[in-house]
Amino acid sequence: MERLEVTFLGTGTSHGVPVIGCHCDVCLSEDPRDKRFRSSVLLRHGGKAIVVDTGPDFRSQCLRAGLGHLDAVIYTHSHTDHIMGFDDLRRFCDNAAGTIRIYASAQTMTDLERVFHFAFKGFKNVPGYVRPEPLVVSGPFEYAGLIIEPFELPHGSCVTLGYVFSKNDRKLFGYFTDAAEMPPAALKGACGVEVLVLDGLRHRPHPTHMNVSQAIEVAAATGARRTYLTHICHDLPHEETERNLPKAVSLAYDTLVIEI
Repeated sequence: MERLEVTFLGTGTSHGVPVIGCHCDVCLSEDPRDKRFRSSVLLRHGGKAIVVDTGPDFRSQCLRAGLGHLDAVIYTHSHTDHIMGFDDLRRFCDNAAGTIRIYASAQTMTDLERVFHFAFKGFKNVPGYVRPEPLVVSGPFEYAGLIIEPFELPHGSCVTLGYVFSKNDRKLFGYFTDAAEMPPAALKGACGVEVLVLDGLRHRPHPTHMNVSQAIEVAAATGARRTYLTHICHDLPHEETERNLPKAVSLAYDTLVIEI
């Protein structure tokens, strides 16, 4: 049976880690797991490569991962730490179709069209530009042999989308970042997932992100076989934090590859 391969391209918060001008222990750490690009994952299945979010570090993430081909991008929301690498998608439009699929909610797509108007509004045929194929997410959709189901998440004044990736009624992977909490529909959708990724910013409470304790509670409620925390700030040293997490919960780190 074909496996779903997931690569964590980035696991950091909007500042990234190390933070500019910061001299805390995590920012000065020599542990490579404490070096965190902005959050993004790469999924490979059905001969396709899919990225969730393209933050400001996207070019560096692609080079580090050796990513030379990309078929689609799925966006969670339009905050800058999740979209500002969009222009680097132009290198992936040199394929047979000449375009790249862009999946996003209606609001996120509107924001992408506004910020990157040169790609969406009349310049699609200019050589070297991104040529997006915009696909608005309004419910479950199928791609690369997977059923991908979106779930709305509260994130301050913004609504983000978490996603569950399934195959043959088997929930393989759930990705829920940038969420203040897991609403009932999202929690139900994530129940029974094999590998779950959750927003786990820090130990202290935050108004728009889940903290570590909240994420642990959500992981337990879903019954996920394995849970990884992402969107991690410089408050959490990897090794020390790992020692104090439940057995089935881990901190994700940049370049981590898992197969499901």
